[in-house]
Amino acid sequence: MKASYINPFISSSVNIIETFVQAKPTVGDLKLINVELLDNHIWLEIGIMGEFKGNVLFGIPEEVALKIVSAMMGGYAVTQLDEMCQSAISELGNMISGNATTLLYNDGIQVDITPPSILKDYASSEQLKAVTVPLHIPDIGEFRINMILPG
Repeated sequence: MKASYINPFISSSVNIIETFVQAKPTVGDLKLINVELLDNHIWLEIGIMGEFKGNVLFGIPEEVALKIVSAMMGGYAVTQLDEMCQSAISELGNMISGNATTLLYNDGIQVDITPPSILKDYASSEQLKAVTVPLHIPDIGEFRINMILPG
């Protein structure tokens, strides 16, 4: 996989989070992993179609998701992952991915994205390999961006 595919998602994540969460994330080391869909996480999936195909899978621990949504709402205390909270996380993923699509297009790579979906069924018989990078948001916590490309 070309680094040029995940780099726009990383820079877009930093910019969108800085804008809507009012904190500048730091980017961890890029790694190739087998994705393990852990409990107590929100798994937000966005499909990619076009010059390359794959999925971006945001893995966000529940407590981090609550803090992100709280920050997005100007500090309003969010204490449960209700429909409103899940919608806000989905919209954050949509903004990140939409911005990344624009960055890819500006680099001459034409892709489109699917609407975000929160994975409810974590059971998978297939091992998913992904390029992953953690983002650490000060006073909020860490989540991962996983780029899964077929074969």
